[in-house]
Amino acid sequence: MSTMPIAELLRLGRPRPIVRWGDPVLHAPARPVTDFGPSLQSLLADMFATNTAANGAGLAAQQIGVDLAVFIYDCPDEDWQRRVGVVCNPELELPQGRDRSLVTYEEGCLSLPGADAELVRPEVATCRGFDQYGEPVVITGGGTLGRCLQHETDHTLGMVFGDRLPGRRRKQLYRDFDRIAHRYPDDWPDSPSSGSRP
Repeated sequence: MSTMPIAELLRLGRPRPIVRWGDPVLHAPARPVTDFGPSLQSLLADMFATNTAANGAGLAAQQIGVDLAVFIYDCPDEDWQRRVGVVCNPELELPQGRDRSLVTYEEGCLSLPGADAELVRPEVATCRGFDQYGEPVVITGGGTLGRCLQHETDHTLGMVFGDRLPGRRRKQLYRDFDRIAHRYPDDWPDSPSSGSRP
């Protein structure tokens, strides 16, 4: 599998189980991507397939247990236009000063499926990195895309969104998950018996 356009990556992967909060791979910074060859392309295809099976907006490699600083996204921007892509070695830029507008939004994570919490983040974000070919890429967006760029870059830094919540709200989030955890087998979303995220 040589480097591939997004359409091919979307077509060829297979879902993998998503690891849960508490797994060490989710709580440490990931290694930079240095090889853009066939193994990365195969990983990206599987990441897209996993994200689709889980009905997600984006997915970081660490969420399927792979210690690499890369994420994929497939979600609408502030204009409800579908945006799909890959960011390797992401660096986030957030508006400052009078350009900075914060929004409160229900945020969830495929690594703690079915549990959501309100979280304040900047409305718009810019992410710089490299695409699946190793070419420089810059993505700017608001709406779900803006939230996704921030959430997935956090993953590559070893941070889950619960780390941004006050302690009491974080504990409540875990309780919420414990109540519905039975819906998500350990091999979710690869499990044929499990559905997508409700």
